[in-house]
Amino acid sequence: QVQLVESGGGLVQAGESLRLSCVASGNTDSIIYMGWYRQAPGKEREMVAILYNNVDSDSRYGDSVKGRFVISRGDTDNTRDLQMNNLRPEDTAVYYCKARSRNDSSWGRGTQVTVSS
Repeated sequence: QVQLVESGGGLVQAGESLRLSCVASGNTDSIIYMGWYRQAPGKEREMVAILYNNVDSDSRYGDSVKGRFVISRGDTDNTRDLQMNNLRPEDTAVYYCKARSRNDSSWGRGTQVTVSS
């Protein structure tokens, strides 16, 4: 089992930036990818950005954040940072860290990001 802890959410104005961080612990050797998802009130959870634990460090981004958000490894291979630039009110959501392992997925508790206009 993998445990995830997120940090870095908050309240910002449109056009500003925020950086989220997620740290994994536990059975981290089994992780295939880690990344960020978000869920706004009344909407389904959607993928924001993921980064694979492979040699090429493949990444994937949701269409709405391409060119504005960047996912990267943090201080260790078990950390994923999400740099969010030029934030918009529609980015307001709870952001969840996810780790996909061979047999299951683990989720963090989430961190709130609110962007005011």
